[in-house]
Amino acid sequence: MKRLIGSFSCAIQGIHHSIASSPNMRIHLLAAAAVTGLGFIVGLTRIEWALLSLTVFMVLVAETVNSAIEKTVDLACPERHPVARLAKDMAAGAVLLTALNALVMAVLLFGTHLF
Repeated sequence: MKRLIGSFSCAIQGIHHSIASSPNMRIHLLAAAAVTGLGFIVGLTRIEWALLSLTVFMVLVAETVNSAIEKTVDLACPERHPVARLAKDMAAGAVLLTALNALVMAVLLFGTHLF
């Protein structure tokens, strides 16, 4: 049980560090709060809430993994290297793809309620 609690503690510390050290994560959290509030205002259905939740958490996970990849690359290769840059760019690209998906989902989920 102690090991399980320790694992959760490490995970929570990682999430906290991601929020504290990444301005992009804070932007994503602000957007998540905004769409959650909008969801309550427009009265999303259960399925719509499920899709919104999956979409929001997918973006947050992608941003957290991106930050972890960046930290790991910095540790493994402190000097500038084209492959290190490529790894960071690819991780950032994954975040961009999830954010674009979130935008599409927002239009699909909220479009019928707002227009």
